Amino acid sequence: MILEVAILDVIPGQESEFHADFEKAQGIIAEMPGYISHDLQRCLEKPSRHLLLVRWQTLEDHVDGFRNSTPYQQWKQLLHHYYDPFPDVEHYQSVCPQTDV
Repeated sequence: MILEVAILDVIPGQESEFHADFEKAQGIIAEMPGYISHDLQRCLEKPSRHLLLVRWQTLEDHVDGFRNSTPYQQWKQLLHHYYDPFPDVEHYQSVCPQTDV
């Protein structure tokens, strides 16, 4: 499993609109091949900052599959105009998974 991590700095004052559009956009990503799950969290100290975590089966599912798809254009149209600056996206893989004690 790959964890996509993006810190989303939303233009101050546009958080409510961003949340409403994210509600629509999350259905787009959830239908993509290789998608596992996602979580959007809001920063308590900086209310315009959000953390997006998306779990993919493989890196290629996100980078090649989603980003090169027609649905990605819909995602982009719904969300990308809210970001300032545009976020860096990183991908992580577990090296020390939690084990049952």
